[in-house]
Amino acid sequence: MPPHRTGGFCIWLTGLPSAGKTTISKELAPALKARGHPVELLDGDEVRRGLSADLGFDRRSRETHAERVTFVAKLLVRNGAIPIVALISPYLSSRERARREIGHFVEVYVSTPIDVCQQRDVKGLYRRALAGEIHEMTGVDDPYEPPVQPEVVVDAVHLSPGESAQFILHELERTGWLSSPEAAHRS
Repeated sequence: MPPHRTGGFCIWLTGLPSAGKTTISKELAPALKARGHPVELLDGDEVRRGLSADLGFDRRSRETHAERVTFVAKLLVRNGAIPIVALISPYLSSRERARREIGHFVEVYVSTPIDVCQQRDVKGLYRRALAGEIHEMTGVDDPYEPPVQPEVVVDAVHLSPGESAQFILHELERTGWLSSPEAAHRS
């Protein structure tokens, strides 16, 4: 259920590594700010370097990382902001916990096939995981559990990051999470 239009809500982008979550969120954040919304981008890699530097990549560490991001996002929502979370968050249970705790929650599935993710992988993680150099890589030897009923599904293969961000904005308007710019000017 969408909140009152002036309230905060969380936009949680999930998908395989290199699906396009961070790139799309970096297009989405300024578009929301241009509409006058207080926005904070919580990128999984950046948050991990600061808030979760003590964690590894095993299942429990990934769940703890998601719990920490959830806590920060919940505080932001409570204070009227729109946190955009770009986090692999591979487990359904972690995302469902985030949904319950945050309340005002929009799950965006950045749907990108693994072969495309491997082509986009600038860090070389897939190559290293397939060669056995790193372990517990999501999508290789650790599962990614796709969302069952996300509010938004983005086809990040056929849409550019900018088009993906515009698609998300359109879906947020269509479902009542945001008012359209035209409606805001009429009020």
